[in-house]
Amino acid sequence: MKTYIIRRFFQMIPTLLGASIIIFFLFALLPGDYVDSNPKLTPERAQELRELYGLNKPIIERYFHWFGNAITGNFGFSLQYQESVTSLLNKFIWNSFIVAAAALFFTWLIALIIGVISATKQYSLFDGLVTLGVFAAMSFPSFFIGLFMIKVFAVDLKLLPIGGMIDIGSNSTGFTYIWEVIRHMILPVFILTLLGIGSLTRYFRTSMLEVVRQDYIRTARAKGLKEKVVIYKHALKNAILPAITLLAFELPGLFSGAIIIEQIFNWPGVGHIQLEALSFRDYPVLMAFTMFLSFLTIIGNFLADILYAVVDPRIRLK
Repeated sequence: MKTYIIRRFFQMIPTLLGASIIIFFLFALLPGDYVDSNPKLTPERAQELRELYGLNKPIIERYFHWFGNAITGNFGFSLQYQESVTSLLNKFIWNSFIVAAAALFFTWLIALIIGVISATKQYSLFDGLVTLGVFAAMSFPSFFIGLFMIKVFAVDLKLLPIGGMIDIGSNSTGFTYIWEVIRHMILPVFILTLLGIGSLTRYFRTSMLEVVRQDYIRTARAKGLKEKVVIYKHALKNAILPAITLLAFELPGLFSGAIIIEQIFNWPGVGHIQLEALSFRDYPVLMAFTMFLSFLTIIGNFLADILYAVVDPRIRLK
């Protein structure tokens, strides 16, 4: 097991290297850059900026310079925000992370519970209502649900704040500050959970239905075991195994999918930074965030491989 983990860890290095090559060259080959997108710059100033930031150098040389700095945590300089990319993303990425992590936790928890109950009560009223609710939630776009929730809970009922991360002009600290952030998180997390719970619930339900029809489940019931023991001890372990594969795509999917939600609720996350960087062709910011998403995907695959053996001892990692 230890040998496999170490070997699998070192296999991530060439994967990250390959991802960095693809990401850099895709952005480098795009037409234009920040200098071109700024009409206020004179030709002399534009040429000066190109020489200063190495934009006039050959693409191969630029890649090795960028990659060498990226290894040390330096992803370049943002011309749009006039600060280092690492410092810029560090200010906002943690705000996006707490929303993404909370949404991921509630999505998997609720989807697992509803999926298992729906599978054990197939064709019941509960199963029908869950199916209807799942498809209804998946059919509406995120911006519509977000604006509707703001209208109901923030404007009409005045139970929750309209947007932002803290109240305007707030100087709260300690537990008061934490509670203030939690109140502002409720709507964004709820919508991300609602949007992600649909397909995952159907996945858990389908996987559970396949498992409960296996011979060993019939044997467990024939031995007189309680239904809860059969479902949650014997069936659930095998039913959850295929869903572990989805873990590799959940984290980067939440970060990229939260961009629209952050815009709707004016949440100070990395989403609006990416949109502005895209508008002004601030490619160092875009490359750094894309590398971050690639890293999350690779780490997710790594954790999924290890969780296979943890959940199912029949799997031997060699």
